[in-house]
Amino acid sequence: MAVKIRCRRVGANNDLCFRIVAADIRSARDGSSLEILGWYDPKREGKNYSLKLEAIEAWVRKGAQVTETVRSLVNRARRDAASALAASAAAASEQPPAEAPAAETAEKPAQA
Repeated sequence: MAVKIRCRRVGANNDLCFRIVAADIRSARDGSSLEILGWYDPKREGKNYSLKLEAIEAWVRKGAQVTETVRSLVNRARRDAASALAASAAAASEQPPAEAPAAETAEKPAQA
């Protein structure tokens, strides 16, 4: 069975949203699917998608083909994950290590 990872259209007219699914290539666009792998909302501002990258990679290893739209979403998700990882690593390295409390240095009286 040939599998393709593609968008399934959901939502109302003029308010489209898509599910990212693994489906048999012979099934209809909005037909049955083997697994739901995420969603994509083109009208939403900011992060407008959510993907299960591990599941998508597992399907690709099994021989599934990926459509251009889904491929671009996967690339964007990988870029976002890499930049978030780099940002968290940079934030962790910028924090100075916790300093030990400074020992109180009381002046000793000079002995004559």
